[in-house]
Amino acid sequence: MKKIQMVDLQSQYDRIKDKINKSVIGVMQDATFINGPTVKSFQNNLEAYLNVKHVIPCANGTDALQIAMMALDLKPGDEVITTNFTFAATVEVIALLNLKPVLVDVDLNTFNIDVNKLEKVITSKTKAIVPVHLFGQSANMEKIMLIAKEFNLFVIEDNAQAIGAEYQFKSGLKLKTGTIGDIGTTSFFPSKNLGCFGDGGALFTNNDRLAKKIRGIVNHGMYERYHHDVVGVNSRLDSVQAAVLNAKLPHLNSYNKSRQSSARKYTEALKSCNEIKTPTFSNGCKVICQNCHCHVFHQYTIRILSGRRNELANFLSDLKIPFGIYYPIPLHKQNAYKNEDYKDQDFKNTNTLCDEVISLPMHSELTDDQIDYISSKINKFLT
Repeated sequence: MKKIQMVDLQSQYDRIKDKINKSVIGVMQDATFINGPTVKSFQNNLEAYLNVKHVIPCANGTDALQIAMMALDLKPGDEVITTNFTFAATVEVIALLNLKPVLVDVDLNTFNIDVNKLEKVITSKTKAIVPVHLFGQSANMEKIMLIAKEFNLFVIEDNAQAIGAEYQFKSGLKLKTGTIGDIGTTSFFPSKNLGCFGDGGALFTNNDRLAKKIRGIVNHGMYERYHHDVVGVNSRLDSVQAAVLNAKLPHLNSYNKSRQSSARKYTEALKSCNEIKTPTFSNGCKVICQNCHCHVFHQYTIRILSGRRNELANFLSDLKIPFGIYYPIPLHKQNAYKNEDYKDQDFKNTNTLCDEVISLPMHSELTDDQIDYISSKINKFLT
């Protein structure tokens, strides 16, 4: 059995290295490092994959979130609702723009924002909702979009962990996550389902006006060189990263299917242990099937119900089995985002998850013997 890694980027590269090397060398030979034809090609290819009118590449996923809020002309003091159980970048940009983050508890089963609590926190200052499609599974976008329409709110999807996932509406309509709200954002950090070899990100929208504004913002507010029409930033995806992403994009569906296959095997191997709660699916799915894309498993995250999560983490460390705890501290308890308006009792589910969750190795190169080994060790420890 080869060494178990949380993310095996080397093996993924080895499978398509000729294509990646050719693409990257092509950029070097053309010397088109910024805003070159490779970036445009990737933009067009991703638009086709997502079936969205506009993809605007940028430097990273955090920039994408900030740029989305800048494009919507949110003003200091405006309130932006998001989940309490996510990586800090989601609220970081809200604070940077002098907006007010309003945190909401999550669903205990799907880990995504609890849509039944959204309306309770909407005020006259609320301007946007930022659902996070956590760990690769879509938030309840049907309910979120209905609430947004009723209260005239913008929706910015944080799709950093779920590129390639789909959300199915009650009508049967299926849309890729990130293309449902006013603006979608994503990250191409190397460990993502579609990752480059450095930092990278993108924004998605079907709104022509917003797309035009975003294109100016990412390039110092310029639509014409040295004419600065809006306040902008310097946030561009470089051509080398675009070349890597162009080589990987045709494989994204197969990468996601490999993750789903590994998730099924984990779930089957761990289902008999009463101390473990394996992932629950939205959209009414009972299991991940071959043709389902509601969950693309950026992480395979389980809950340890017995209070022994930290003991299990120490046990796995001793065996040199990697794991992640995403996330050990809720945002409302982070020093940077503490607020007297937040009451601990309003975040019961988030607090529970921070004590219970642990993520197991998950990537497109996992092997059956690795999954069997990891699962058997966990079962033995907990039973």
